[in-house]
Amino acid sequence: MQFLDRGSHRLAYEQIAGRTPGVLFCGGFMSDMSGSKATALAEHCRQQGRAFLRFDYAGHGASGGRFADGCIGDWLGDALAVLDELATGPQVVVGSSMGGWIALLLALARPQRVRALALLAPAPDFTQAIWDDELTPAERERMQRDGHIERPSEYSQQPYLITRRLVEDGRRHLLLDGPVDISCPVRILHGMRDSDVPWRRSITLVERLQGDDVTLTLLKNGDHRLSNPDDLRRLTGTVDALCAGAD
Repeated sequence: MQFLDRGSHRLAYEQIAGRTPGVLFCGGFMSDMSGSKATALAEHCRQQGRAFLRFDYAGHGASGGRFADGCIGDWLGDALAVLDELATGPQVVVGSSMGGWIALLLALARPQRVRALALLAPAPDFTQAIWDDELTPAERERMQRDGHIERPSEYSQQPYLITRRLVEDGRRHLLLDGPVDISCPVRILHGMRDSDVPWRRSITLVERLQGDDVTLTLLKNGDHRLSNPDDLRRLTGTVDALCAGAD
């Protein structure tokens, strides 16, 4: 493991040297780079001799900073620093859940570097969806008063921390309220048993994306994690195809 100095904090990352286009993995909300998808991709890219890069956002995993202080703009800044300072050449960016939102924002910010996107249960605009569709009036009032609320997570004993800053900053990065000017190839995998990010949101994303080379694969029995052996094989196959097209 290595660290990139961001001034206010250090970002933990792991990098595999290899041929380009490289693969850059962006993880999800309150997840880290040791998860099954990032690990499977790292091993696959190592075997293929392809460059691979994964990292932890500030406040996540082994990186510095406090999770409670972070927001979409901060974590996008981390991803841009990793892309600009560590990655070499064109990249296929893989984004899981919140990482799908970050990956889309990376493609908008660096269209010459990001040659393709592989999105797993992507969650663009999830902060606004939580505010609009999931919070009760009492929870909204408590967030405004206390600056945060906690919500149970089915993946960890540690609850999700949703801060007022996260929601307010998220509004500056919303994508699904208009056209998304991304023209590179995009492949989306989404489970129809996803209890965290409704699969119909990926249909909305497909409608908003302005490029023609966009494919959405719905997995009837897939959950939000998409981490069983079949899911991981589908992921590595998707990334291989995108890399071949970007060579």
